[in-house]
Amino acid sequence: MTAINIEHTVTIWMVNDIPARMVYAGRRWRVTDTPTRIRHSIWTVPLDEPHHGLYGWRFQGTDDDGLSLVFDVYRGEDGWHVHRAYD
Repeated sequence: MTAINIEHTVTIWMVNDIPARMVYAGRRWRVTDTPTRIRHSIWTVPLDEPHHGLYGWRFQGTDDDGLSLVFDVYRGEDGWHVHRAYD
C-alpha cells in the first residue's frame, strides 16, 4: 500500500451525515465501502487545541474508471480536505 500525502480541498456530498460521493483532483468518486469516523486521537493535535469530537472520515472511493483509493478526509474552517490517499 502506498500512502500519498496530500492536502487538497475536496467537495463531499453527505447522505444522513455520512460521505456518499465527492469531487477530488478533477475526478468524481463514489464511496464504495462503509465510512469510518476519524477522531482527533488518530492524528496529532496541538495540546492547546480543543477536541471537537468528529474530526474526519476514512473511506474507499472509486472513480468512473474503476480506480479505488482509500481517503482520509477532514473538515477544516474552509471546508473539506483530503489528508491522505492510499492505493
